[in-house]
Amino acid sequence: MTNLPHTKLSRVVDGVIHKIGEVVSWVWIVLLVVIVINVLLRYLFSEGRVEFEEIQWHLYSVGFLLGIPFAFVTDSHIRVDVLRERFSEQTRAWIELYGLLLLFFPFVLLVVINAVPFISYSYVTSEISEAPAGLAWRWLIKSVLLIGFVLLLMAGISRLSRVFCYLFGFPGHVDSGDPDVSR
Repeated sequence: MTNLPHTKLSRVVDGVIHKIGEVVSWVWIVLLVVIVINVLLRYLFSEGRVEFEEIQWHLYSVGFLLGIPFAFVTDSHIRVDVLRERFSEQTRAWIELYGLLLLFFPFVLLVVINAVPFISYSYVTSEISEAPAGLAWRWLIKSVLLIGFVLLLMAGISRLSRVFCYLFGFPGHVDSGDPDVSR
């Protein structure tokens, strides 16, 4: 929905997530370099490196998990609703409200709540890769799951404030500033 008004909260949260998204976008370049190095080592020197394989997986994780909040904030994620275009802005806002409250927040909170023991267990047991010469500190990459979903939760709260502002007039509307921060 491109016509949702911004709130003070949405300006701050969307701005932070937008900046994180810009930084994280460089992960894809790093991933490309790692893949090229790994391929060159494997096919030119007949030497595969498990570390490079695992670093690739970790970079994919960082890119996607920290990129999803950016896609949500910029409204550049895929919407599956084929009827959406036929609805009025008001109807779209109501669907957005119910979607956030009944689907989005329960799912995100479920992941956040369950990520804490998942990461904690990994940290306490000093979990490492099962692969020989694999990477240690498995808890560190698992923490990206929590960070990504906390950012997604923040993005959802921001979006909810915008929907509430559109439907009910609160919290107060803020004039749109940078159009690239959020639609």
